[in-house]
Formats: sequence, structure tokens, C-alpha cells
Amino acid sequence: MSEKSKIPRIVALIPARSGSKRLKHKNVRRLNGHPVIAYTIRAAYSSGIFTDVVVSTDDSRYADTAKHYGAEAPFLRPAEAATATSPDIEWISFTLNKLREVGRQYDCFAILRPTSPFRNASTIIRAWSQFLSDPKIDSLRAVEPCKQHPGKMWVVKGDRMHPILEQPLDGPPLHSRQTAALAPIFVQNASLEISWCHNVFQDRSISGKIIMPFLTEGYEGEDLNDERDWRHVTSIAESEPNMLPTIDRPPFSEGL
Repeated sequence: MSEKSKIPRIVALIPARSGSKRLKHKNVRRLNGHPVIAYTIRAAYSSGIFTDVVVSTDDSRYADTAKHYGAEAPFLRPAEAATATSPDIEWISFTLNKLREVGRQYDCFAILRPTSPFRNASTIIRAWSQFLSDPKIDSLRAVEPCKQHPGKMWVVKGDRMHPILEQPLDGPPLHSRQTAALAPIFVQNASLEISWCHNVFQDRSISGKIIMPFLTEGYEGEDLNDERDWRHVTSIAESEPNMLPTIDRPPFSEGL
């Protein structure tokens, strides 16, 4: 039976690096009483699709937080795979290989970043169903319509500007057209990615070459990167708490 014809075993990988600069300790900041990472862990479990839910962190305090909410944190990420410029393939490869060393092998993995707290179990189930619907793809990645269209973006060199997109031969340039007249462009968000493990082991790639878009809805793609994002997400969580995944246990009592 080929890899793509059986029911795949999938592991949830939740990255929680401790060294965020723009929004310090963003993965464990308290949102409606719980650390942000709690919402991703419980959404993963509630989806019912994962064989295991594993948090990858370089900080033992983050690991303790993750364990309180039911995830595994069986080992710490090495420092060289936890810098601000470390590519995702480093921690993903490290994690999958460490798990494989103890006989824990999976067909697929999903990356669920804690900084998207409104991505819930139904989001994950919808994405998994979509991923399984096409055996030809290598991966699926969450995207949303681009709010600032690249047709109106520029590269500045000295005192001159140049559009970043090639301009049409006929008609007005893209930057002089109404946005509604421009071709739809999508940007990836941090909500989720799903991929076959062979992309990592054989090609050292997270996504492979054939990538299916997963269009997030509503607040599913909201991401925490800076204080402005935090104020926005906090406002949504306070006014619409039902948008957050349900937490079925008391808040983690220890914190940073």
C-alpha cells in the first residue's frame, strides 16, 4: 500500500521559540486568562486528527506550560535551531528525526503556530479534509487575500521608485488601477501548514513543490507579531471570547 493510499498518521508540531524580539514571550502571554499556546494545543486535540501533539521549544518553562495543557515536550530544541533567523526546516527536521529515533514515525505533519489563537478545531479538520482530497499535492498552506496589493508596491532606489511587479504592455500601469481591477493575490498566514514527512526526510523541504492553498476564514489567520497585533487580538478575544478554542482545564499557575 502506498504512502498516499492509506489512512495517514499525522503529528501536530507546535513551535514555541522563547526569543521573540518584537513581542516578548508572545507564545505564553496571557490571553483571556490562559497562555496563548494553550489555545493551539487544545484546538489540536479537539480536532481529533492527530496521533500526537508535540511542542518544539528551547525553554523548559515553555515546555512545562505545554505539558499542563496536554501537549508533549519530550526534548528541548537546540539553540542553533532557535534563533531569529533559523529556518523552520531546522527545528522540524530535528523534531521528526528525534521522534523517529524512538520509533515514532508519521506520514504527515502539521505546523500549528501558537500565534494564531483563533484557529480552532474546525479549522484544522477543514484543512485536513482538503489536504486528503488531492493525492497529487505535497503540502497545503494557509493563505488569505492580500490586504495591500503588490501591484501598488514599489522598490525605492535613491530618489527613484520602481514597481515591484512587471507592468502590462497595454493600458494603465497596475499602480494606477483600482484595486478591484487587479488580479487577486494571496499571502500566507501563520494559521497552519500540512505536509508529507517525506518532503523533510528526502528533500529537506517543508512544503515540497506542489502546494494547495487553504483559504482561512474570519479571524482564523490572525497572527501575533508585535504590540499592535496584540492589542487587536486582545480586543477580539475580549469582545468575542467564543472565537477562541475552549480550554477544559484551569490556567497554568506558573508564568514568566
